[in-house]
Amino acid sequence: MIGIPVRLKTAATLALLGLLALLAGIGQLTFWAPAETVTVSAPGDTKAAPLTVIDEKLIALHGGAMKINIKGEGNFLVATGRPDDVDAWVGKTAHTTVTGVSEDQKSLQVASTEGEATAPSPAGSDLWVTVENGSGELDYTWNPPAGGDWTLLLASDGTKAAPSSISMTFPNKATMPWAVPLIVLGILVILAGLAFPFLARFLSERRGKGKGPDGGTPEGGSGPEAARTGDAQPEGRRGRAAGSNGQALRVSLAAGLATVLVAGSAAGAQATTTPAPSPAQGSSSAAAEEAPVVPVLLDAQLKRVLEQVASAVAAGDAARDAAKLAPRVDQMELQVRTQNYKIRSSVSAYEARMPVQASKLLSSVVTTQRSWPRTVLAVTQGEGNVVPQVLTLTQVSPRENYKLTASAPLQPGTTFPSIPRDGTASADPAGKDGLAYSGTEALAALADRLTTADSAFKDKLVETGSSPYIAGALAYQADTIAAGTSATFKVTHTPVPALTSVLRTSDGGALVIGRLDFALDGTPKASGDKLLLDDDSAVFAGGKETTTGMVLTFAESVAVYIPPAGSTEPMKLIAATRGLVGASFK
Repeated sequence: MIGIPVRLKTAATLALLGLLALLAGIGQLTFWAPAETVTVSAPGDTKAAPLTVIDEKLIALHGGAMKINIKGEGNFLVATGRPDDVDAWVGKTAHTTVTGVSEDQKSLQVASTEGEATAPSPAGSDLWVTVENGSGELDYTWNPPAGGDWTLLLASDGTKAAPSSISMTFPNKATMPWAVPLIVLGILVILAGLAFPFLARFLSERRGKGKGPDGGTPEGGSGPEAARTGDAQPEGRRGRAAGSNGQALRVSLAAGLATVLVAGSAAGAQATTTPAPSPAQGSSSAAAEEAPVVPVLLDAQLKRVLEQVASAVAAGDAARDAAKLAPRVDQMELQVRTQNYKIRSSVSAYEARMPVQASKLLSSVVTTQRSWPRTVLAVTQGEGNVVPQVLTLTQVSPRENYKLTASAPLQPGTTFPSIPRDGTASADPAGKDGLAYSGTEALAALADRLTTADSAFKDKLVETGSSPYIAGALAYQADTIAAGTSATFKVTHTPVPALTSVLRTSDGGALVIGRLDFALDGTPKASGDKLLLDDDSAVFAGGKETTTGMVLTFAESVAVYIPPAGSTEPMKLIAATRGLVGASFK
């Protein structure tokens, strides 16, 4: 039987051990808790370079908001872009890459790449989703602009050294895993200590009631101990045994809890210093090496591009100056508007090209193709646009911006095809790949429809009843031939393969965008017969009549919908326009 003093000492010991465990657990959540953030810096001897890249692996390693302190000489910028876009823009330029954090979590890992000593200024590039400028020092807070991987590019003007004095503060992932278990254990042990005296007394009374009159086993009963010894132990010996058992119990409990406390404290202390894994430089999984399936432009980027394109076109149109178009207009659109300005400088009544507006974006087609050249479409409508127009924007290379390469009004009564909101795939113009026709075949079919009234594609490529383009082109050609009684005319519409792009639609079909060269070739029927040119054509030909023949050249911007393979639907003309770009005498 455990005496009252023994029971009280045991209870006090349990309560004390429980309190220690409770305090240890609370301490790990308070004054022993690790810092909420960790700050690491780039080595002071980091080699200077015109560009500094903060790798996406480092950004993804810690996640969440990250604060970056950047120090540099003079003005600099911090640009956010997709990893492959940043890599492509950096190209062969010498650069410094911040790749990760050292294993002791005390410094940033930095790698230097040799290369060209200078680069163009990255300011104003369409590749960047966000740009923040600094001078001397900048406290930059990183927050991802959208899902997926991102990389940061630091640069001055491309000729001066980019900032390399960088420190990063990110959330500390160190934890105190024993804190809650110790608190729970402490509470349980304290409660056990409080209940121990009553439980011990209860058990002692139960044992007392179970003994016989002489202190042995109950009458008629026999037990294992009696069978071995033949008689009961003396009272004093029983008391000493009971006391020894109680002392052993206390020692065992104390030793066990002490072990738990020591282990918990050690684990908690270790948790504050265990480094997070640092990515090995140059290592990547096969999945990471695959091109990401993300659109090449976010909505904010596309709207910014459209605003700059519209501004450049408005400036050029207002001044009739093609030089003002150059920063944001190229290829067919630049040629057509340049020639339009030239005609209007001599023929005031000649119609201007449709203005380009960015104020109302009705639809967009953004490719997920990560290689260059990249082509995206925008359907806009604003002041001066009687109908919506389809704008083709092309980025030829990483260090060039998107430029307007073609524009065409959406044909009246035509519905623009549905396109996936998260970007769409590009397709090979020469391949069908689940389409009823390839892009090349579709434009060849349109060329035939525009050339011959009885085309074999008359029922295979159609336009809506209110669309005027195909019917208008055939009528213009027929009228010209009929009016030229003294001449023989040849009409051709020829697709330009290099300017053909195919983008997939939501229904498995595709939209093909391209250019046709429309030529009207006239030759006198007899010697001395004359061909007369209109005032607009005469601007290019240098005169209004010829006895040797003439050629008028138009550029046609077109978009055709191609149904998926197996569909019974015909191809549809979605958008089309033409502009006079040349005239010459033979």
